[in-house]
This record gives sequence, C-alpha cells and structure tokens, in this order.
Amino acid sequence: MVQISSLSPLPGVRRTGGRRTAARRLLLGGAASLVALAGLAAVPAAASTGAPPPARDEDRAGDHLVVTVRHAGQGRDGTYELYCHPGDGSHPDARGACQVLDGNTRWGRDPFAPVPDGSLCTMQYGGPATARVTGSWAGRPVDATYGRGDGCEIARWDRLVPLLPGLGP
Repeated sequence: MVQISSLSPLPGVRRTGGRRTAARRLLLGGAASLVALAGLAAVPAAASTGAPPPARDEDRAGDHLVVTVRHAGQGRDGTYELYCHPGDGSHPDARGACQVLDGNTRWGRDPFAPVPDGSLCTMQYGGPATARVTGSWAGRPVDATYGRGDGCEIARWDRLVPLLPGLGP
C-alpha cells in the first residue's frame, strides 16, 4: 500500500490538507488520464497505426511536378513535367516516377525532405548532377533541390529514381 502523504507536492502548488489533498490530486490525475485515453479513441485508426489516410480525390487531382536536371550527362539533363493519378507528362518514365513517389509517401513524412542537419554521411562524391523538383504532391507544395555531394545526398537522390535519373554504376 502506498502512503499518500509520502507523495511530493506538485511544483508551484502549496500543500494543504495533508492526506486528503494528496488523495484528491491522485484521483483527479487518474480521472484526467482516463479522459485523455478516451480522447484517443476518437483518433482515426490510420493515425494510430502510422498508415497514411486514404488519398482524397481533391488531394490527388493536383499531383503535378516539374523536374529540372542539370549536369547528369548522357542525355539526362532537361526539364520534365510529371502528372500522377493517372501518370502522364513529358517525364521519360512517368509511370515509374509516380510509383516511386507513391512508395515514398508516408503519413507524417515529407518524401522531398532534405537530409536532416547533423546527419553522419559518408564522404563520397556522386558527381556534379543537380535537380530541382517543384509543383504539388498530395495536396502540398513542393520545392526541393537535390545534389550528390555526399553519401546522404546520394541516398536521398537514389530513393527517388526514376523520378530523378539513375546515375549509379
């Protein structure tokens, strides 16, 4: 059995009433926890499992990206338009690009996010190729730049092949 009088008072709260006040705090805290748990029941199952919610038609209708590639060589440079759902545009592999984007789109994560600050990356150089992706994806604006200056940037680029041209060996 826990002695309620041994509980330390909450910071900034003056202790009055001894055991009864501590018991009230304990009961009220437990009631607040139950209310919070009940509120979680209202959260959609997709948010609790980490799965993305179903795509809404109005979100998917605007999936349009412009991809500009420079210094990739071998006829890979250029500016391409990509429409997804259904896949179309001047991109050389519109269907594959839309598939890789769909596969990299996760609930709560930006598929175009830069490498996080402070990441440990291998010191390797993947070449002078650069790319910029602008437009909208899943109802959100996109303006992302890509390079191949270290291992993290190379991996970030490679995750989006064939949206970005494959430059591996």
